[in-house]
Amino acid sequence: MKPPPRVLPFAPGCYHAFYLPHGHPPLLAALLNQQQRKYRFWLLGLALALLGAMLLSLQLGAVGVGIEALWRPVSALEQQVFWQLRLPRTLLAILVGASLALCGAVLQVLLHNPLAEPGLIGISSGASLAAVGTLALSAHLGLVLPYWILSLAAFVGALVVTGLLLSLARRRLGQGALLLFGVAVSIFANAIMTWLLYLADDASLRTFLFWMMGSLGYGQQLSFWWWLPAVLTLGWLMAQGRRLDLLGLGENQARLLGLDVRRLRPRLVLAVCLLTAFCVAMAGVIGFIGLVVPHLLRLLVGGRQRFLLPGSVLAGATLLALADVAARQTLAVGELPIGAVTATLGAPVFIWLLVRRYAGT
Repeated sequence: MKPPPRVLPFAPGCYHAFYLPHGHPPLLAALLNQQQRKYRFWLLGLALALLGAMLLSLQLGAVGVGIEALWRPVSALEQQVFWQLRLPRTLLAILVGASLALCGAVLQVLLHNPLAEPGLIGISSGASLAAVGTLALSAHLGLVLPYWILSLAAFVGALVVTGLLLSLARRRLGQGALLLFGVAVSIFANAIMTWLLYLADDASLRTFLFWMMGSLGYGQQLSFWWWLPAVLTLGWLMAQGRRLDLLGLGENQARLLGLDVRRLRPRLVLAVCLLTAFCVAMAGVIGFIGLVVPHLLRLLVGGRQRFLLPGSVLAGATLLALADVAARQTLAVGELPIGAVTATLGAPVFIWLLVRRYAGT
């Protein structure tokens, strides 16, 4: 099978690349090798940062037990806290952060829009509306639903929006139609959830706020089998770097270079929707991770997707793990919504990125 052509970005922050055929001249080969060494350096740094964030998340908490539970005897309570609460929550933060950042990186290429992120195309809002609606119906009927039913409802809501998005993609209505559809879904879902929020009783209000503002305190209760589809989808998306490099050239140019855009585009949309559905089902709506992380990496080291995708995974996982630590440690009793923490951290960074990127234009 003929290997796909190689592409090389012009400069940091750009979405486009030039075609680099096999057997390229030595000067271009030297430039490519230099950039590859730079990418490996950044990936190593991001991996070390993720390791540090993971250790910090495992170490800090209300109960004084940390990573020493791995090698020394601890009490039964400390074992339960570490193995059943703290470790699953840390792993969930890593997986959700990696998924959101990867979805943002893919959407920004797929829609040719640097502001694209999972919440923008309506998947997060659709999933939240389904979960909140199910909770409101159960409260009205006097039923107490297990958490996995609410997660399943969120997943179904995201899949409904996914089906509509795939229908639009097959009709070739363009990226603008997908963005407008996402905005319309978000407005409608937020309006319905606002009505439900005002009509809810005190017992349901806290859970409503979880789905609307995000928290990692519920998804850790589910078994690993709920996480497995997201892990597999994450791995498949990370392997699409070469194809996304070609797609970044534009659909017509990508077709000329042998890329089957008609088949690839719906698959990418479906993978992004599945990952976003998992994130909302496990942690509610968490914003800014999918927007800031890939944009920051693109401005710093360039737009080559073979680096940007794994880099976004590492950086997104690190950022959400640290945000979860901040959410748990800020208050003496209870915790902050993690969506509020990511918005607080992400909004100033994004404003700085915009000023840095467009100040001279």
